[in-house]
Amino acid sequence: MEFKLPVLPPNAELETTKVLKQLVKAHKGLAELKGTAKTIPNETILIDTLTLQEAKDSSEIENIVTTHDDLYKENILIESKSNAAKEVCNYARGLRLGFQTVRKEKLLLNKHILTIQKELLENNAGFRTQAGTKLVDGFGKVVYTPPQHPNEILDLMVNLEKYINDDSVSQVDNLIKMAVIHYQFESIHPFYDGNGRTGRIINILYLVQKGLLDIPILYLSRYITQNKANYYKVLQDNSSLSFNLNN
Repeated sequence: MEFKLPVLPPNAELETTKVLKQLVKAHKGLAELKGTAKTIPNETILIDTLTLQEAKDSSEIENIVTTHDDLYKENILIESKSNAAKEVCNYARGLRLGFQTVRKEKLLLNKHILTIQKELLENNAGFRTQAGTKLVDGFGKVVYTPPQHPNEILDLMVNLEKYINDDSVSQVDNLIKMAVIHYQFESIHPFYDGNGRTGRIINILYLVQKGLLDIPILYLSRYITQNKANYYKVLQDNSSLSFNLNN
């Protein structure tokens, strides 16, 4: 399917009445969560516990399934002999690394995203430099072809980086921007592997970067797993495409 992915910001009305009503509820919930987190005496324990749970849930979206026992063994350097547990722990380390970077630098740059993905996959592949990545449905039919040319991928990621970090580019609410960022990143599909997991890490890091949360304690992966069909339907409705973003 030929599709030219537009640059950001979107040329569309995003702050509709329906969306704004939901934003009021979302911001209230985030403010309450942020306030509650301040009462926790040891944030490190909280972050480590929730990060590992999120890593497990996010990886399950991509059919990387493990057990809490294997995660415990892997996390304390006891040989678990489970590739899934190793991948989940890589995710947790990537998320913690990203959080430390965003907390310190107040930025979420492409070099940070590349470092996170490197931690996830344990390789230096970086952004795609070869054509061929295509997304298929359950029947093996190609339903979406992400940008193929390396220069186009890089240009779109530079544009995305600016959208994430330069608030003058768009004045819409940051929660709306997070949704746009998530859609755009998954549509660019800049990596050979790990796009879904990296994209979900970007979500929480963006909330921290914009001060909506102080620590990474709100995760969407379990909700996505429980509402996977609707999640993909909304993406499809917004893009007039039908494609799977699991990879």
